[in-house]
Amino acid sequence: MLFAFVLAAGLAAFSGQQPETAETCGRCHRAIFEAWKSSAHARAMESRLFQDALELADSDGPQARKVCLGCHSPVAVRINDLEPRQKVSWEGVTCDYCHSIRDVTMADGNPRARVEFSLVKSGPLKNAESNGHATEFSSVHTSPLLCASCHEYRNSLGFPVLTTYSEWQKSAAAKEGKDCQSCHMYKVAGDVVDPKIKAVNMAQVNLHQMPGSHSVEQLTKTIKAQLTAVRQGDKLQVAVDVANLGAGHYVPTGSPLRRLVLEVRADCYDGKHYREQREYRRMVADAQGKTIDREDLAFLKAARTLSDTRLAPGEKRHETFSFAVPPGVTSQVKATFSYYYSPLARAEAERRVTFLTLERIVK
Repeated sequence: MLFAFVLAAGLAAFSGQQPETAETCGRCHRAIFEAWKSSAHARAMESRLFQDALELADSDGPQARKVCLGCHSPVAVRINDLEPRQKVSWEGVTCDYCHSIRDVTMADGNPRARVEFSLVKSGPLKNAESNGHATEFSSVHTSPLLCASCHEYRNSLGFPVLTTYSEWQKSAAAKEGKDCQSCHMYKVAGDVVDPKIKAVNMAQVNLHQMPGSHSVEQLTKTIKAQLTAVRQGDKLQVAVDVANLGAGHYVPTGSPLRRLVLEVRADCYDGKHYREQREYRRMVADAQGKTIDREDLAFLKAARTLSDTRLAPGEKRHETFSFAVPPGVTSQVKATFSYYYSPLARAEAERRVTFLTLERIVK
């Protein structure tokens, strides 16, 4: 009876024309739905940081809002719900959007997804069967092209604002056949469908949490570092070897306002403190050469790159620091790596995540 009830509810909810809410999909795909709810995709629309940026973008006209919503609420753009009133528009990058993508093309410089909302759901599984809707194997769902439609973007000035997909294309990961999904949607044990509806032995599913730069675990997999500190006369010489060994794209990638920051401190037992830092980031400017420090303007008005100190895939760097610490003074040396999302964030937890700390005592 439970099976019949859930199936009937699911069939009744699928109109086959309008995109369905994630909650509707979650009636059968419970484990996937719960994982997706904790993802950045699910929070893409309702995050306070994005809403603040969207409010600023509105001052640049209605087209600016459409550009922003194109990736943060692609369903809203497809159904012309640009002042979002429908629940599905507030779900960010939601289930029915991704599984209604039929293909992605690069014809005009920007990736374009062809989306058809219907009772046919596309995905990476071959021979999948469903009692609630039709299924269709989609090769694009096994390809980075699926991600490119939001993670590669040239603005109206032709400036490449988002370059994650093209960064991957040039990387060793691409040559080795490692795609976006292998890092961000790797297979885990789980139920594609609620076992009460359909039991599948040894089930595996792509991880729909899609961990990225907000994930401490993902960052520590990606960035590797070593700290050394020695005395040379009246100087304390500190070296940090840092490498991007886990990502098939630059770190940071995405918005030009993102930064990876290495801070090195020497706290001396005589009460003196020393501090230096290195920033890994891409600085962009508008057509007049003015540095851009607002998220919305980076997408709308960026016209040139002023500098780019990001870590390329596989790149290693040797960073050195020198502090005037007198002989005989014991010091605690600490190197801290933090990932900064945006200077617009009001809450510290939204502004950055600290993911790696190395320490040494030098006498």
